[in-house]
Amino acid sequence: MTTRCSIGRVLCLIFTLLSGVGPIGCSTPSGEPGVPSPPREASIRLAYVTNGVASFWNVAAAGVKAGEKEFGVRCDTLMPQGIADQQRMVEDLVARGVDGIAISPIDADNQTQVLNEAARHTVLIAQDCDAPDSDRQCYIGTDNYTAGRMVGQLVKETLPEGGNLIIFVGRMEQVNARLRRQGVIDEVLDRSHDPTRFDPANATLRNEKYAILDSRTDGLDPGKAKAQAEDAIARYPNLDGMVGLFAYHPPQCLAAVEEANKLDRIRVVGFDEEDGTLQGILDGKIHGTVVQNPYEYGRRSVEILKALVQGDRSVIPEDGFIDIPARFIRRDNVQEFWDDLRAKIKAAEAAPQS
Repeated sequence: MTTRCSIGRVLCLIFTLLSGVGPIGCSTPSGEPGVPSPPREASIRLAYVTNGVASFWNVAAAGVKAGEKEFGVRCDTLMPQGIADQQRMVEDLVARGVDGIAISPIDADNQTQVLNEAARHTVLIAQDCDAPDSDRQCYIGTDNYTAGRMVGQLVKETLPEGGNLIIFVGRMEQVNARLRRQGVIDEVLDRSHDPTRFDPANATLRNEKYAILDSRTDGLDPGKAKAQAEDAIARYPNLDGMVGLFAYHPPQCLAAVEEANKLDRIRVVGFDEEDGTLQGILDGKIHGTVVQNPYEYGRRSVEILKALVQGDRSVIPEDGFIDIPARFIRRDNVQEFWDDLRAKIKAAEAAPQS
């Protein structure tokens, strides 16, 4: 485990240097440089495990820091490189005896055994992406099917006469990704509300106004996402819209559209709050985005874990779902949203380090 932690610190430093983002998204063991040291109850040790490395998770990590300060506990943020790395992290955390873990499972359907084993030894909750078949105690996040339908509403706004669309998804293994995509499809095609519905990724779907030509995955690779967008532009000369459902998609789609000189032809609608997406909305090049609230995912995870560790189950609703609603971001409110987001991240970066 010592070797793995050392490697993790090296990766964290490399990511920090390359991205220009502070170390809020990387975690080190207690007492080492790079971790916050708010007033805390030494007896409670928590962990927040993401499903990858992305700017979205830096915002969540800022919320974790705020939660540490507000609730007086210690919570490390860990960002895995893939499913095997995530599972190793969970196993290590359990071996270290942490009191609670908030996790966004990469592939909940195939991680049930790992999650259930962790739940036998520590308080386990899901955040961002649910694992409903596991023994997790609750889920903190957005109703992704509803959020997907909100994205579909943005599509209808920017293409009111209809059009041909491509949907971009990071990976279909994630429950939240499947629900989000299905919500877009059902809204655009004016279908009934049914989160259990699932259309195959390679299906071409139509109604009298809109056609969803394809759904493309890229394995969380921004470079591949841009290549997919470029290929879609070349393959479908009558393409009218691109829908990017992971944070990095809208900027990559926009770059491909700009390079093809088709800004006047192809509309881009996004999800999440990547800087490139928000700038694109400000510039009038992206119609809008639907944002979650990763800051609150982090802060509320700390709050809920602490309460559960202390035996207070009143913090869990009867249905086990702590809803943090998604929001529309358009040109009329993007600056206010972005200013608030920057302030929260700046406050986290300025937090004292031990």
